[in-house]
Order: sequence, then structure tokens, then C-alpha cells
Amino acid sequence: MNRLLLATYPASHRSRHGDELLNCLAEAYPGRSWPPPRETAALLRGGLEVRARTVADAPARPWWLDGIHLAALVLAALALIPYLQDVWHWALRIDPGDQAISFHFSGWYPWADGPGRPRLLPYGLLPLVCLVALLRGRAWLALPASAAMVWAGATFGGNTLFGTEGMAGLGYYGLGAPLTVHDLVLSGTLAAACAVLAFRRPGRLRRHTFGWLVPVVLAMFVAGGLHLVAISPAFQRGLFVVEVAGLLAAWVATAATGDHRWLIPVAAFAFVRGQAIVVRPSGFMGSLPDLVVLLLLVAPLPALAIAAQRRQRRTVLELP
Repeated sequence: MNRLLLATYPASHRSRHGDELLNCLAEAYPGRSWPPPRETAALLRGGLEVRARTVADAPARPWWLDGIHLAALVLAALALIPYLQDVWHWALRIDPGDQAISFHFSGWYPWADGPGRPRLLPYGLLPLVCLVALLRGRAWLALPASAAMVWAGATFGGNTLFGTEGMAGLGYYGLGAPLTVHDLVLSGTLAAACAVLAFRRPGRLRRHTFGWLVPVVLAMFVAGGLHLVAISPAFQRGLFVVEVAGLLAAWVATAATGDHRWLIPVAAFAFVRGQAIVVRPSGFMGSLPDLVVLLLLVAPLPALAIAAQRRQRRTVLELP
């Protein structure tokens, strides 16, 4: 299990120092396959800091381009989250029965076949295609998928390609108000980011390995296998943990490097989530007061900016 913790470090760092770290852990905690929580947190933070420094020191791409790329990835994942179950069932042709996502029928499912029953595509395929394309640095493939998301929302009420799935139903909750497909702020912001990436040095985008898709497939398996819809309490609790972990990772990376690129995806996330609360306060779940949620969304922005400024000041003082 200790090797699993080292996966947070880059491959080059593991090849040079991996055996040394494993030997230190074996000596410090003999007979244990997993170090104590405090040591685990320290290893995870160390891995994130090493990765962040590697990214920040890479001269291949400017920080703002990498930041927009990260923002597009975050928004594509945000758009996919409500439809994890739907895409999984559609891909494996599983009939969830009464556990469908609260709609009449949810896409290209076996029971949708028959006279007068068109085969429909789940809306979640669009953000999934966009996410995979962005992970592989193929912004020219992500752009049409994000544009199709805008088109699906703009033709709300008259478009039958995706059926009622994702068109009239509730989308993403989290701490904020629901985001439905016809709320074009999410899809429009994603399409704008993809357009910048596609037409501005597309060959310089970072290309992640297919291993980054493992958490996506795992999330689909859990949501589809357990029939977890986006509005269920279990789904929301898990999503809240993921959001907090993402914000902590952005803070660790910013504090370690003094780089502002991680501020861009956090700002995009806060903008999309915050506008949903301002525009549709009646759709808020009511788990926390609206003002508290807005403060929770906005607070990470100055925190990241201050962390970057402190790191830059410290670096200047350390120079000979």
C-alpha cells in the first residue's frame, strides 16, 4: 500500500527516490502496510508539491494557457457529474428500472426500442467526450462537443436528440443551486475555454495519460452499480469531499510554487457555481444559507492569491 501513496509523485521522482522512501517507511513503521494518517497526509502533500513544481518549471507552455486548460477540465467534469449513472447504463445497455434518473426515459436504453420509440443518446456523452479530449490535449475535439452542449441547452424544449434526460431535469447540486442543461453559463464558459485552447497554440497543451480516466470510470461504476443519482445524500457527500480535496490540492500547489495557474480553475468553478445561486435562489437545496455558500465559493480565491504572493516574496528573499 505504501507504493500506492508514492503514485502521487512523478515517475521520474519515483525512479530516483522511490526505493529510499519505501525503505524509510518500512523502518519507521515495521509490519504496517500503511503509515499513520499524519504521515500519509505528509506524503500526499509532498507528492503534490513535487508535481506542482514540475508543472510550474516546465517552459513548454505559459502559465495562463495551462490554467485555462485546467479550468476546462474542471468544467467538463462538473458537467459530467450528474450523468455518471446514465452514461454507465447506456454504455453497458443496463436497464435501471425505477432507478433511472427521475425522467421518463434516460437515453439509449433497451426499453426505448420499439415502434415510435426513438433511440436517444444520453446528454452525459457530450461532457464525457469533452473531458477525454481535454485530458489528451485534443482541444479541437473538445470544442465541437462543448458547442453541442451549448446547442442542446439553447434548443431546450424543442430538441429530442437527447430525450428528456438532462434537458428538463435537475442537474448538479453540490453546495449550490442546480445547474440544468438550459443554463448556458457552464456550457458557454466551457466552450469559450475550449475555443481559446483550440485556436491558441493547441500543440502545446499538456497531454495526460489514459490513467487519469481511471477515477472517471470508477465514479461511473459506483454511480451506475449502486444507482446513485446526483440528488441523493450519499452522492452529495462524496461530491463535497472531492470538491474540498480539489481546493486543498490547488492551495498546496499554489503555496509550493507561487504560481497563479491554479487560481484560474478555482475562479471558473466559483463563477459557474456562484451564478447559479444568484440567478436561481429558489432552486437552492437549503442545506446552508445562500450567503454562506457564496462566501465558501469565493473565499478560496483570495486565499490562493495570498499564498502565491507569500511564496513569491519568500523566493525573492532566498535569492543570493
